[in-house]
Amino acid sequence: MAASRILLAEDSPSTRSIIVSAIELLGDIDVVPTSSGFEALKTLPRYKFDLIITDVNMPDINGLELVSFVKHNTLYQHIPVIIITSETGARDEQRGRALGAAEYVHKPVNPDILQQVIRRYVKVN
Repeated sequence: MAASRILLAEDSPSTRSIIVSAIELLGDIDVVPTSSGFEALKTLPRYKFDLIITDVNMPDINGLELVSFVKHNTLYQHIPVIIITSETGARDEQRGRALGAAEYVHKPVNPDILQQVIRRYVKVN
């Protein structure tokens, strides 16, 4: 069986590295890291993704705009999206969920919590 594939949009190199490491510990999962929402949108048509993880606050296209694009596009709307953010307001989380985000994970990212959330959406060996 082919590995699951996750698209990651995170502009912070250190946070991106932590997230990639946490995902790789889960097993046979390909992570395609991108450093912006725009780069994620350009990458989306290149592969079949099983999950998208996005930061909210990024240059150019932010994570909420990425969620909105994915959930309004018939080619991608089936892909679950996890938002990772340092925003703590309930209003921001409500907005993300209203746009179609499946989960909301707060920064700093706890790798164990992130892995638990990912397991809900991606088969892990």
